[in-house]
Parts: sequence; C-alpha cells; structure tokens
Amino acid sequence: QDEEKWDFVLVSDIHEMGSEKEIKRKKFLDELSKKGFAIKKIEDKKLFYGVRAPKLIFQKYQWLLRNPDSRLQSHDMDGDIPVTTRIRIVYFILHNTLTPDLEKLRDLVKKKVFEVAFPLHEQEELREMLKEKWARWRDLFCQQPIEKIRCYFGEKVALYFAWLGWYTYLLGFAAVGGLLVFVTGITVFSSSQVSREICEANNTIMCPLCDQKCPFWLLSDTCTYAKVTHMIDNEGTVLFAIFMAIWATVFLELWKRQRATVVTNWDLYGWDEDEEELALQLINNLQHEPRRYQHSYWHSTIVLVLVLLMIAVLIGIAHALVIYRVIATALFTQSSLELLREHANTMAVMTGAVLHYITILIMTRINRRVALYLCDLENPRTISQHENNFTVKIFTFQFFTHFSSLIYIAFFLGRINGHPGNYVRIAGKWRLEECHPSGCITDLFIQMAVIMLLKQTISNVIEYLIPWIRYKLRKENRQPKKRSIILGEEEEAEDPCKSQWLSNYQLNEVEIFSLFDEFLEMVIQYSFTTIFVAAFPLAPLLAFCNNLFEIRLDASKMIRLQRRMVPRKAKDIGIWLQVLEAVGILAVIGNGLVIAITSDFIPVQVYKYTYSPCMVLNSTDVDCSTGYINHSLSVFRIQDFEPHTKVPEMLPGFARDSIKEYRDYRNADDYSYTVQFWHIFAARLAFLILFEHVALCVKLIAAWYIPDVPQSVKNQFLDRKHSNLRKELRWVMPQKV
Repeated sequence: QDEEKWDFVLVSDIHEMGSEKEIKRKKFLDELSKKGFAIKKIEDKKLFYGVRAPKLIFQKYQWLLRNPDSRLQSHDMDGDIPVTTRIRIVYFILHNTLTPDLEKLRDLVKKKVFEVAFPLHEQEELREMLKEKWARWRDLFCQQPIEKIRCYFGEKVALYFAWLGWYTYLLGFAAVGGLLVFVTGITVFSSSQVSREICEANNTIMCPLCDQKCPFWLLSDTCTYAKVTHMIDNEGTVLFAIFMAIWATVFLELWKRQRATVVTNWDLYGWDEDEEELALQLINNLQHEPRRYQHSYWHSTIVLVLVLLMIAVLIGIAHALVIYRVIATALFTQSSLELLREHANTMAVMTGAVLHYITILIMTRINRRVALYLCDLENPRTISQHENNFTVKIFTFQFFTHFSSLIYIAFFLGRINGHPGNYVRIAGKWRLEECHPSGCITDLFIQMAVIMLLKQTISNVIEYLIPWIRYKLRKENRQPKKRSIILGEEEEAEDPCKSQWLSNYQLNEVEIFSLFDEFLEMVIQYSFTTIFVAAFPLAPLLAFCNNLFEIRLDASKMIRLQRRMVPRKAKDIGIWLQVLEAVGILAVIGNGLVIAITSDFIPVQVYKYTYSPCMVLNSTDVDCSTGYINHSLSVFRIQDFEPHTKVPEMLPGFARDSIKEYRDYRNADDYSYTVQFWHIFAARLAFLILFEHVALCVKLIAAWYIPDVPQSVKNQFLDRKHSNLRKELRWVMPQKV
C-alpha cells in the first residue's frame, strides 16, 4: 500500500516528441531519477507524473536534524517520518533540483514545460475527521482540533488557526465591552446637555458651508447629527479606549502563554529554521556551499528611499481622497435634489469611504508587487529572511493604504481649513471641509464603519465564492472526459492513482501567499480593532463576528476547494508577533490622539472646570456643561466675506446684517485665537502625554506580570530533561579500580 503513496504530482501538457519542452521535461525527470526518485506516468488530457522520494533522503534528514547529544548513542533510523515533513522535504528537493541547462522547476513552469506541482490530499481518516469536525458551519462555536490540523497541514497552518482562535476568543470580551459602551451611549448620552443645546439653538445662525448656492442655516437643523455624535463621543468611550490599550497587551502576553502550551509536545524548542534549510540543501546537493552573511549599505539605502517614495505615493492617494470629498461636498450642496443638499457632508463622507475601499483593493495588488521587487533587490540569504523582509514591507504599505485617509479625518479635518473670510482652498477654488459644531468624530465613525463592513462582507464573499466557482467549473470541464475514460480506456480508469490525481488537479491552486494573505488580513483587522477604537467602539464586535465565520471559511477552503498546502514547520507566528506588538503601541498613541484631538471630551472638560456656571457663578443646581455650545462658537461679520463668495439670502425673521457664527475659538475683531483656544490646546497636550504614559506603563506592568511560558510547561520540560539525563548516565560504564 505504501508503494502506491506518492509524495508529489507534476502536471504537464502533452508536448510533441523531440520538442524543446519535451526534452527539458525529460532532463528534469532524469535528474530526479538519479537522486533515487520513483516516477509514475499517467496520461489523460495532460501528463501526470507521480514522484516518490527514496527512504535514504528521509534517513539523512532524521540523522542531521535529531538532537546532537543523542546522535552518538542512537542509530535507530527506521522510525516513520511524518507525512507533513515528507512533503516539505520533497517540495524543497523538487524546487532546488538543477537540470544540465541550470534550470530549476520554477524556470520550467515559467517556460510552460510543467504546468504545476502539488502534494496530494489523502483519502484518510484524518482528512475526513477535519471535514466533519472542523470545516463545517455548524461547528462555529466549537474548539478547533489544532493537533489534527498540525498533523495534516503542518505547524505553520496549525499555529495560524491557534492564533486566530485565541484572538477571536479574547475579542469576545472586547466586543461585549464595546457593545456596552455603544448601548450606554444610545440610552444615556443621546439626551446630554450638549446635544440638547444644539437641538434648542433656534436663533443661532451658522455660516454657509460653501461659497455658491449654500444658505445660512440654523444650528438646530443638525439636532440628529449632534445626538449621534454624543452617542459616540462621551466619557464611556475614553474608558473603553484605555481598556482596549490594556486588552491589546494582555492578548499578546496570553497568546505567548497559549502558544507555549500548544507547541509543548511538538518538540520544536530546539528547532532552528536556518539549520533545517542548510540540512535540506546538503541532502539535495552534498557539494552545496552556504551563502555567506552580507550587508550592503548601498542596497539598504536604495530600498529605504524606494520604501519612503512608496509611502509618499500612498499618502498622495489619501490627499486625492480628501480632494474628492471637498469637491463632492461642493457639488452635493449645489444639487437640485433636496436630500443631497441637506446631507451633502455626510454623503461626501460615505461615498469617500466607498472610494477608499476601492483604492484599498487596487493598491493591495500594487503593494505586493512593489514589496516583492524590493525584497528581490535586497536578495535575502534565506527563505525565512526573505519572508520577514516581505512581511515588514507589505504591512507598512498596507497600513498606509488603509489608515492614511483615517488619519486625515481624525487629526486634520476641520483644523487646517482656516475661518470665514480666510479659508484654506485647494487650487485657490475649493474650500477644505469643516467639522460639524458637535465635532469630527462621527465622520471617523462613518468611515471606519463603511470600510470594515465592506471588507468583512464583500471581501469574504469573494474570498470563498471565486474559489468555489472555479472548482465547480474545473470539475464540469472534466466530466465528458471522465465518461470517455470509463467507456473506452478501462485499463487506465482502473488505476487507483488516476482518479485521485485527477480529483486533486481539479481543485484550486494554492498560491504561495495564501496563508500569508490570511495573516495580513487579520493583522490589518486587529489594527482597525485597536488603533481607532475610541471613534468606533463596535469594531471589536464586527471583528468577532467576522472571525467566527473566517475560521470555518478558511478551513473549508483548505480542505474542500484547494489543493493540499505544502506544510511548513514553525515554532511561533514569526515576525507577525513583532508587528502585533508595534500595532499595540500605535493603538495607545492613536487612541490618545483621538480622545485628545478628534473628540470633544477635552474641550468639554476644560469648559466644565474653568468657564462653566458651576465655576463662574458657583451654581450647583445646573449641569456644568450648560452654555458649552455657545462658548465653542465664534462670531463673524457678513461684510468680511471674501469678494468672490456669493452671500446667500438671509433666513426669514432675521436681520440682514446680524452676526453669523462658526465653530472655532477666535476673537470677533481680528479673528485671532482666544485665550480659551490656548487653554484647550494645553489641556489636549497634557492629556495626551498623561494618557500615553499611563497606558504604556500599564502595558509594561501587564507584560511583566504575565509570564510568557506557564509554570506547568516549564516543569514539563524540566522533567523531560531530567529523565533524558538519567537515561544518558546508563551509557556510562562504571570505571574499574
């Protein structure tokens, strides 16, 4: 039965005898034969070559990578090697075998000599168990069989699902907290004093929102918007932002413990990726010389300049989105549709968010190509180094792609637009956007909600639907041929390998980046969930719901729709852990900035404890935020409008020359900043420094307080070492006196 198990299948088109492609194919297969590989050929619409490596290769691997201290004592080389390790070794040898023309398998695939090479899904109990217990929607809330996943897909895939499961489990607590904050905002804060003042401001006339065709408007017209804003922007959100900064640290510290527990029995603590790669190179070619460590400052400088150039391009795209929003707002305010005119700013934000999502889809492809090109420029020494360099670059590019626009909305929108009579303009024509009198945080909320919902619905549907459709189409295309095999080629149809190889070939090809893409998607989601959570407390809930489906979606794809992934060995999630730790620090900075700059939390607190009736009049029977809205508005004289501004008709019942208002802290005579502006600026700065220092201290304390490795795991290793040393002593013969 073992003789009929094949490690890999190579697929090729049927080429003419004597053609260049046929000769190249024969040369490659001859090289494999010289290394002792058994090769079986099956002909259908295409040529299928099953390859099986000789036992000697695996014996060499076992000998080279066993514990160095036990090499001298043990000579037992007959132990079975795991299927995942077997596939990994054969994959390495296939892709590093050189033909006499100095071509590798990758070059032959590019030249259409071979179409593809893949390991086989085996019709065994393990795969059927994973189908039944893991890759099913009904198991949504069940624990994953990590050990079984490892036995079938290897340690790297198992660690991904262990990490994703643990992340989703802890997200549940953050999701409950975010939901409580949001519900509390709806029930308690929608009737806050600040939003009540906006709703009752029937006599407060505001400056036009654009230069042409925009009317004066009453502050009370934005009553609903104000209630929504104060539903998000409240004291509860501040507490939740602090909670999420601590949660991010606790999550990573607990993951380190969880990972230590998961890999305890995998015997990987002494495993070294570089050593394994060297061993495989020697098994493949005994004359192989290792690449020396090198560093080129010239290459590093070029790569750094190109990375900065790419980041500048991505920030430029964010600027283009800003320009779109500015122009869209101007066009919507002049629309003949009343709905568009009344909600011009909100419509510009929503359409801008959709456009941002489209740019994310396009730039993701471009970012990958640029990151790969930069990695090739660096020419890393090992596969693991290449993967680490690529990870850092692609994450950096993706981070700026996803967050540049959000950073503008959070920290610049409404703060660099000037004031009536002296607006900052794009190309001297279009005014930059302004914040609503109740703050900019709702704009950030809308942008994040749209992007997260689109990413978690459309992207996930496409991620599963496209492979499913491809699989069905490939299967349908082979049906007629199958019938002809049964009718006219009964000898071949009876070959037990043929149906297995064909069914595996019909599955979708596994991209080299498929697992990497899953990790990247989750780390970007983690960034959304932590960095701007102060503006969008529902982010953890959306992420939690998405991940419940994501686990089963990925499982179903790997088991049912894709060819078997080449197993990779790993003892942790690699450089992704450092990326997650960096995101955790960015989360502290981001949330501190959102509360200090974007939110109205600080201005309201400054007003309450400095300028409110409670402080000035010593009144205790009124809400301390009474009068805040009027205090946060500045006055503007109509005669100071810019010459090209078309001053609209006055609202009925108000004098033509009455003073109009806008949101800022400026003097009425020369429009310079007031003392209150500088008070608030100082308070924002003080809060930011305090928040970040406290949050970072708590993170450090949490990291110290929670050990990376549980004591039970340490004791297990202690017992194992003790037991091994006792066994070693038995080999020492007693000395004769």
